[in-house]
Amino acid sequence: MVRPSPKTAQVNGISLSYEDSGSGPLVVMVMGSGSPGRVWKAHQQPALVKAGYRVVTFDNRGIAPSSECPEGFTIADMVADTAALIEFLGGEPAAVIGTSLGAKVTQELALARPDVVRCAVMIATYGRSGPLQKWISEGERQIYDQKITLPPHYQAAITAHLNLSRHTLDNDTSVRDWLDVIEFSGQTMTPGMRAQLALHDGEGDRLAAYAGITRPSLVIGFADDRSLPPHLAREVADAIPGARYEEVAKAGHYGYLEQPAEVNALLVEFLAQQSA
Repeated sequence: MVRPSPKTAQVNGISLSYEDSGSGPLVVMVMGSGSPGRVWKAHQQPALVKAGYRVVTFDNRGIAPSSECPEGFTIADMVADTAALIEFLGGEPAAVIGTSLGAKVTQELALARPDVVRCAVMIATYGRSGPLQKWISEGERQIYDQKITLPPHYQAAITAHLNLSRHTLDNDTSVRDWLDVIEFSGQTMTPGMRAQLALHDGEGDRLAAYAGITRPSLVIGFADDRSLPPHLAREVADAIPGARYEEVAKAGHYGYLEQPAEVNALLVEFLAQQSA
């Protein structure tokens, strides 16, 4: 059953574009930097709907057709957006699942607004940015600010190298398929995406604060993640009292797309435990 609902929510002073599918306990999914919520529809959203959940995916501020807010915003703004969307959807506490930047939003939401969070899953997450993450983010901002356009093949190759497992990259057939998909779906960076990249400035180390998270938490790291190596995800799990940590092999930063069966099994199992 697809629950009919508006496609746009006016919350927290902005517009959020969202999709609402299935029925059952509410699951809200938060995507990472530069990507629309529909990425979840490739694997995770269908699996969770099949498992008996009402699944809401949405485009974070910065990603059209949600408000782009090119003037800039903070992680706290994105946390408030997600909390307001949950309240807009009916107010019942939600299982919140996020990846990368969306995982950072998820753990900050669990800390700041535990009243709207039933449980939390953080995929490919971090509580602090290391030198590599800071330099990559700075470089991406400079490419945009200096109006540099990378050749499509090179852009696809760099994206694959940073986000896919070495096991995927070692298979010529597989990597060619991925390169085609990345190049075909490649997005031109917008002012809203540029505003998301600025979030990596001044975040600081939040690990000590996460000792205050009280909601049941699952952290998933990807063994071959170059963008956010799994030790960063493990640090988050270690910081949250009682959090469970799982690491998925043969998976890079896009591990939820590379190894969807294993990721989906972890999600369904964890959510079932919280409903028991």
